[in-house]
Amino acid sequence: MRVLVQRSGKASVTVDNQVVGAIASGLVVFVGFTDGDTIDNIQYLAKKIVNLRIFPDENGVMNKSILDFGGKILSVSQFTLYADCKKGNRPSYVAAMNNHEAIHFYELFNEELRKYVEVETGEFGADMDVAITNIGPTTIWLER
Repeated sequence: MRVLVQRSGKASVTVDNQVVGAIASGLVVFVGFTDGDTIDNIQYLAKKIVNLRIFPDENGVMNKSILDFGGKILSVSQFTLYADCKKGNRPSYVAAMNNHEAIHFYELFNEELRKYVEVETGEFGADMDVAITNIGPTTIWLER
């Protein structure tokens, strides 16, 4: 399981000219799954995400989590996190979990995040237009 977390101002996901998910501030979380991922991976990374201390405290130091700072999470499924370009310029995605299983894991992941904070989502499998105001910029890569 791979996750790319970005501290964000406003962010949104649009599909077919309709906004399907949006936040005013918080975290944008891109998530991809691979064969062998487990519920333990989901629980571990969800907890890690909400406890990441990447929001500023009173002194401007990144010392607060989204739980302390406030805001929402915009969760976006992204199988391309498992792109492999070792054999040329056309990425291979064979390491990405198949859609049937991945959608189930994506839903479980979002349920786990919702135990801690409010979550908006993109649309699994859709061609999405993602607009992000990355604050910092702060981008963190997590994997398990």
